[in-house]
Amino acid sequence: MTVRIAIEQPLQDDIRGLIAELNAYLLSLFPPEVCSHMTVEQMNQPDTTVFIARDAQGVPVSCGALRRHAGGIGEVKRMYTRPALQGQGIGGRILAQIEDLARAEGLGHLVLETGQGLFAAWHVYERAGFHRCGPVLTYPDIPTSVFL
Repeated sequence: MTVRIAIEQPLQDDIRGLIAELNAYLLSLFPPEVCSHMTVEQMNQPDTTVFIARDAQGVPVSCGALRRHAGGIGEVKRMYTRPALQGQGIGGRILAQIEDLARAEGLGHLVLETGQGLFAAWHVYERAGFHRCGPVLTYPDIPTSVFL
């Protein structure tokens, strides 16, 4: 599938829909108290850059974001590809753009938190060179989290 990936503002209705789909998916797997969702309003802040993949018809099919923290730390956030399109490398392409931007900005570390059992996501991250580690940033060390 041909997709175009670009930096976009997340307050668009179709992107809100994609993020709502991501939130619903995560809430189907994990209790709300362990989900660390960013709202689209939080994603629209100057410390966050949002990447959106759109199909040939312009429909958003995948997303990811780079959030900047003090101390030269970047965080990968809101990675999601619609289930029907998973396995086609779209998430990996978004992750590569996040990494490129982090490098260009001189961020010294790129970290993320994901969930237990999200094997496809782990594969994307590990293929990109991420390694498991202990808790990052201010995330609690809970059994449902995996840190890379």
